[in-house]
Amino acid sequence: MKQIKINEKDNVAVMLEGELSGHKIALNDIKKGENIIKYGYPIGHATEDIKKGDHVHTHNIKTNLSGVLEYKYEPQRNEIPKTEKRTFMGYRRADGKVGIRNEIWIVNTVGCVNKTSEILAREADKLYGDMCDGVFNYVHPFGCSQLGDDQKMTQNVLKGLVNHPNATGVLVLGLGCENNNISVFKTVLGEVDENRVKFMSTQDFDDEIGEGLRLIGELAEYAKNQKREECDVSELVVGLKCGGSDGFSGLTANPLIGRFSDKLISKGGSTVLTEVPEMFGAETILMNRCVNEEVFDKTVSLINDFKDYFTSHNQVVYENPSPGNKKGGITTLEDKSLGCVQKSGSADVEDVIEIGGSVTRKGLNLLTGPGNDIVAVTNLTASGCHLILFSTGRGTPVGAPVPTVKIATNTNLAKRKPHWIDFNAGEIINGADLTDELFEYVIEVANGKRTNNEKNGYKEISIFKDGVVL
Repeated sequence: MKQIKINEKDNVAVMLEGELSGHKIALNDIKKGENIIKYGYPIGHATEDIKKGDHVHTHNIKTNLSGVLEYKYEPQRNEIPKTEKRTFMGYRRADGKVGIRNEIWIVNTVGCVNKTSEILAREADKLYGDMCDGVFNYVHPFGCSQLGDDQKMTQNVLKGLVNHPNATGVLVLGLGCENNNISVFKTVLGEVDENRVKFMSTQDFDDEIGEGLRLIGELAEYAKNQKREECDVSELVVGLKCGGSDGFSGLTANPLIGRFSDKLISKGGSTVLTEVPEMFGAETILMNRCVNEEVFDKTVSLINDFKDYFTSHNQVVYENPSPGNKKGGITTLEDKSLGCVQKSGSADVEDVIEIGGSVTRKGLNLLTGPGNDIVAVTNLTASGCHLILFSTGRGTPVGAPVPTVKIATNTNLAKRKPHWIDFNAGEIINGADLTDELFEYVIEVANGKRTNNEKNGYKEISIFKDGVVL
C-alpha cells in the first residue's frame, strides 16, 4: 500500500490510499513512552508498545505538550534571495495603497443595523453594481453595551475593514445610541478620505434606506472613475490560512503555500500567518527564524499570552485537533502545528501584529488570533491582506471579504467540491511542484479573476471576543 515518509528521521509514514488514507503507520517497533517522529520532530509519545505496520493515532499517542514555556533565541536566519520583479494590474488609491478589487463595503458599527445594511447592499447593488465590483455588507452582533478592551477589539477590526484598499468606497452605518456610535468610532478611525468614506446614523433620518442609497450612489460615482494600473507585486499582502485540515495538509497544500510565500517575499511582497494555537508545538521553528531579539520576544509573548488566555478560562491549552482533523489523520496538536507552520515557508519572521493592526514590514508577519476559520480570515482581512490562501483537506465554503483561494490538499476533494475549491494541490503527492502555477493563479486573482467564495457570495466576518475560547 502506498505511503510516504516525510523526513528521514521519522518513525511513522503517512498512508496515501485506502481507509487509512492520511493516517500514520509505524515504520518500526516503537516502545511505550518513546517519541513518535513526523516532519523530523516529535508529535507526541507512544502510550503503549506499537508494532511495525500498526496504525498510529489517538488510541496509542499522547501529546508531549504542557503549559507556558521558557524559550531561548537560537537564530536560524534564512534571508530569501531577491528574484526578478513582477507586476499585476491593481487600483492605486489616493493614499498610495493598492487594492485588487473595486468594491463598495457597508461596515456596521453595531449589530442593530444588520438588516438595514443587508437591504442597502441588495438594493444598491441593483442600482450601482455595474459602476464597481459590487456592493457588500458585513454584519456582526456587536457594538452595543461594550466597554473597555472588548469594545476596542470590535473597533480595531472594523477600522481595518474601513481602511482596506480592496474597498474603493465605504459606508459606515450606525444606529445612533450604541456605545460604538459613529462619533466614538470616528475617534478610532482618525482622518479619512471623505470621497471614499461616508457615515450615516440611521436614527437621524426619516428614510434611512433612501439616504443610505444616496450616499452609496456618491461612492459609486467615485468608484467608476477608478482604473486598474500596473503595480509591482511587492505591493501584495497575502494571508496564509488552513481549515478543515487532514493528514495531507502538511504534505501538499501547506508546503505549497510556504513555497508561494517564499516566492512572493523574494519579489518584495508580504505574507501573514495566523492561528496562534496551531503554532503550539512548532513555535520554536518560528521563534528561531525571527529577524532579531525584539521580534523573538514579541513572538514569545504571542504564544504564551494565548496559552494564558486558554488557562484563564479553565480550558486545556492542547485540547486540539478537532474531531474532523482526527478523522482525517491528524493526531496531536504537535502533528497539526508542524503541518500548519509549513505555510510559513522558510523566510525570516519580520514582525508580530495584534488583531486590528496592519502590516508595516515587508516579508513574513505573524498575526495574533485563534484558529477559528471565520475569525481568522476576518483578522487577516483587517490586517490588510488583499487575498487569502486557504488550504483544506475536508473542505469548507467559508470566505472572507477578500478573495479566499481554497486549495485542496487532495484530488478527491477538488473533484467532489469544484464550487468550493479553486486550486488542487493533490498532485503534489505524485511529484508535482505547482509553486509557479499557484503564483500565476494569484496574479490572475489580483488582476480580477474571481474566486469561488466571490462567485458564490461566501463573504462574511466574525469578531474575536474575550471569554469565548476558539
